[in-house]
Amino acid sequence: MDFRRTMSVGGVAVCICSASLAGIAHAQTAGSITTSAGWLHIAPQGDATPLTVQSVGGVTVNQQLAGTGAHASSTDTLGITTEYYITDNLGVAMLLGMPLKVNLIGDGTLQKYGVLGTTRPMPPAVELRYHLFSAGSKFRPYVGLGANYTWFTQVRATNSRFISDSFGPGGSVRATLGASWNPVFEFGANYAMTKHWSVGASVNYMPVKTNLTLYGQTATGTQIVSKSTLRLNPLSVFLNVAYTF
Repeated sequence: MDFRRTMSVGGVAVCICSASLAGIAHAQTAGSITTSAGWLHIAPQGDATPLTVQSVGGVTVNQQLAGTGAHASSTDTLGITTEYYITDNLGVAMLLGMPLKVNLIGDGTLQKYGVLGTTRPMPPAVELRYHLFSAGSKFRPYVGLGANYTWFTQVRATNSRFISDSFGPGGSVRATLGASWNPVFEFGANYAMTKHWSVGASVNYMPVKTNLTLYGQTATGTQIVSKSTLRLNPLSVFLNVAYTF
């Protein structure tokens, strides 16, 4: 066998193998933008403190309703992220999602009511990401640290039995949830399929805490104000397809 031909074939094989491991050059380099979309699963890990009746008819009470509690349900939505690469390894990402609906479910003495109410949280986040390996690598793990601002829309108490038992027949209630700033912790990875297309997966955690206030009113017009601290602490899983410009 021709030794030079053998070396030539071997060299080609090494080049092909190296290209496969290194990935596609210039995929995620400084100045590029990656947009991703996919399935976002959000699983709250926290719960609520017992309800405290703050006032009745304008008179301060501050009476805790022992045994009361609640937690938020898990939910799924469409997640969207956009990341700008400052350098080959450092990027700034915006984390968004389609509006989602979350149920507040009773615990303890409130467990018998099931779903107490619903809300639509808005939790956009901005984070700084550090990507491992070179820009041309197919597989790139990353870690992210950022900030989130969460606010809530369409906060409603929907359980008529709970409302009637709490504020009497003919009573009504209005609910609010306070907005808050929170840190974001994330780790994930991308795998390049072509120069522009990739698939990815990530997990992030936000220690979100909010104040729940119930403004109840009896049929005779007496106002009853109750409060609780709701710890959402969502753990989110994001599976996505991404395109790099």
